[in-house]
Amino acid sequence: MVDFSFEEQAHQQGYKTVCGIDEAGRGPLCGPVVAAACILPDGLIIEGLNDSKKLTPKKRDMLFDEIRESAISFCVAESSVEEINELNILEATLLAMRRAVEGLSVKPDYLLVDGNIFRDFNTDGRSVIGGDAASASIAAASILAKVTRDRLCEELDRKYPGYGIAKHKGYGTKAHMDALRELGPAPIHRRQFIRFLEKDK
Repeated sequence: MVDFSFEEQAHQQGYKTVCGIDEAGRGPLCGPVVAAACILPDGLIIEGLNDSKKLTPKKRDMLFDEIRESAISFCVAESSVEEINELNILEATLLAMRRAVEGLSVKPDYLLVDGNIFRDFNTDGRSVIGGDAASASIAAASILAKVTRDRLCEELDRKYPGYGIAKHKGYGTKAHMDALRELGPAPIHRRQFIRFLEKDK
């Protein structure tokens, strides 16, 4: 259940401004990885707030607007395909997360990061496994990141037709892999993620 338990724990330790952080797009074969940082008012009730993956696209879009209107501060940032190729997906994801935190108009003093890795932030905090289905601020960040990346995929689909990116959002579906074999990779494809093409030769 999504609530403010993790945020409350931080407040009890003396922290005042808690920020949730999550990413979207670590697994796909193409496009940037997107991260969002979000600070919500304490105890804010957003009906239906949950891990973005458990919501319908329509519900995500509705919550996306509500979160943007209700948040004390939020920022969405990304790491490019070039950065993913150069750094690797984990480092690029952490870079996008740091950019999102740095872009906040209100500076947090505690961070809740979805997942099991917390490092290279200049602010106190912790990682929360399954945080997008437990912490309200991480769930809000997950929706901001997911909706932003999905919309980005629709743009990429228009720019690079034939791969079906709008439909599968860049994930390694059979249709996407078949299109890659037929058309070859586009500049938006991540080198480390499409090595199966070399094995096909």
